[in-house]
Amino acid sequence: MEDRWLSVDEIASYLGVSRDTIYNWLSQRGMPGRRVGRFWKFKKSAVDEWVESGGADDGKGAIEQVTTLLTGSIEEG
Repeated sequence: MEDRWLSVDEIASYLGVSRDTIYNWLSQRGMPGRRVGRFWKFKKSAVDEWVESGGADDGKGAIEQVTTLLTGSIEEG
């Protein structure tokens, strides 16, 4: 199986997001990537693991939603 290094454009296309999102994830969410000279390169397998573990989550996941619902119920009751 091929596991070559992908460019920003390739990984953005693979994930269905913009280049800007990739750069934001690199700086703010610890997206796995390596600088090669002035370019960022990515291993698809490492990015897949990062996404699966919630690295690309927008912070509005199920746990936060349940916590909000429970907190609201406690405050009301």
